[in-house]
Amino acid sequence: MRFSEQWLREWVDPQVDGAELARQLTMAGLEVDSIEPVAPPLDGVVVGKIVGIAPHPDADRLRVCEVDVGGDAPLQVVCGAPNARQGLCAPLASIGATLPEGMKIKRSKLRGVESHGMLCSAVELGLGEAADGLLELADAAEPGAPITEHLGLDDTAIEVDLTPNRGDCLGLAGIAREVGVLNRAEVTPVATDPVPATIDDTFPVELAAPEGCPRYLGRVIRGIDPHATTPTWMQERLRRSGIRSLAMHAFDLSRLTGGIVVRWAEAGEKLLLLDGREVELDTETLVIADHGQAVAIAGVMGGELSGIADNTETLFLESAFFTPTVIAGRARRYGMHTDASHRFERGVDPELQRRAMERATTLLLEIVGGQPGPVVEAVSGEHLPQSATVELRRARIERLLGIAIPDADVEEILGRLGMQLTANDDGWQVHAPSYRFDVAIEADLIEELARIYGYDNVPASRPHGAMTILPEPERRADALRAANLLVERGYQEAITFSFVDPDTQQTLDPDHSPIALANPISSDMAVMRTTLWTGLLAALAHNQRRQQPR
Repeated sequence: MRFSEQWLREWVDPQVDGAELARQLTMAGLEVDSIEPVAPPLDGVVVGKIVGIAPHPDADRLRVCEVDVGGDAPLQVVCGAPNARQGLCAPLASIGATLPEGMKIKRSKLRGVESHGMLCSAVELGLGEAADGLLELADAAEPGAPITEHLGLDDTAIEVDLTPNRGDCLGLAGIAREVGVLNRAEVTPVATDPVPATIDDTFPVELAAPEGCPRYLGRVIRGIDPHATTPTWMQERLRRSGIRSLAMHAFDLSRLTGGIVVRWAEAGEKLLLLDGREVELDTETLVIADHGQAVAIAGVMGGELSGIADNTETLFLESAFFTPTVIAGRARRYGMHTDASHRFERGVDPELQRRAMERATTLLLEIVGGQPGPVVEAVSGEHLPQSATVELRRARIERLLGIAIPDADVEEILGRLGMQLTANDDGWQVHAPSYRFDVAIEADLIEELARIYGYDNVPASRPHGAMTILPEPERRADALRAANLLVERGYQEAITFSFVDPDTQQTLDPDHSPIALANPISSDMAVMRTTLWTGLLAALAHNQRRQQPR
């Protein structure tokens, strides 16, 4: 899990620096792998606004731009980017600046026209892997402002190595919740208020495999602008989280037929994926389908034929919960590993889908516009996972940790983790939140207390016990003593593999058919032995080849 420290501090802002924050996360079981700046040094790169543009007199692909950088007069800059246009705000590397690849900007002439700087793409600034033009900044960007300041690049990206049971921390909300608990700081989540429908259009959904998908939501949004661009602030947050900003991930409603059905794939059914590969599905693969064909592998990747295109005007937005055991291994079966599969096979919050739908709708309406319809939901309550209710005893906490944690600390720690506590004579009855599906037994709760209370606050102590000498009957045979006596007389214990050579096995015990291994270590260890002689003779041959006479 990779995230921006700056973004995290919008959710929760503990009064500690980045190094201490990383230490806290590591000590709480969320090991920090790396902390690195989100951008290289960009001294001399400022916001530039193109206030005038004209064709280059001697080059068809170049244009001469007048760029406002907050000075007394605009700078003349020659640019060949296809998206250069009047009114555009873009980064400008001024004379004397050095770009990440080592290019130093100097006053130059391009086809006889002087250029006093360079308008830059995201790639040239080290902020992207690919670009088809200048990095477009917000129209309200202030000309002359340092690009580091405008884009908030004084930030670090923190990489956390999560264990498979902590799927709740595969999003910023989960990390913020942990930081809030560790620092006893308030967490301010992003608003997910319901978006009222402005049209009545719906698209039916059906759960034909509720054991694999017990909850599925969908919403129609009409009249979107397919040419709208992702805002720079969103691209930056995604980039700093290790996610590429490509396009909307939704269905084009005009390319769907009848309705959505979540079902098991049919034998031999084929699907053209978003990455351009065609795969043949098996019957153990859960798919999202319309009434004509499969349109996505559930929890893994969507299909090309139903995806958003350049002319899409109506989309179908979806949000679902998939059973982790159904998704686990499916991506690898088709030679993939996607962000979706990484999260769904570890488990997501089964109560998150409605809030995710509302948040995604809000962002889409702000960026691409459109009119939303009502949210349609199909749910199978009996197949949804149920949160555990666990008895937590004070005595058990002290026995396992060796210390007594005050009741107030127990209640605050577990409460901030989202758990509901009901006090009783022995301790508490604790109901785990829907996103903590890894909490099932009392020891899980005590582990949570230990890591948040602080392992360094648990004193080290040596185990102690009564040193009582127990009587031992003389008639009892000591196996170790017997083994030592045999060794003293020249014998050695032989420990051989249970997997043996099939030809030798057949020679020694032709009357029995050994069990063959499906995936043997080697050809001479391909079957299970039916007699010890097969391994013993192999050991004898091994010793004789090394001049051992016995």
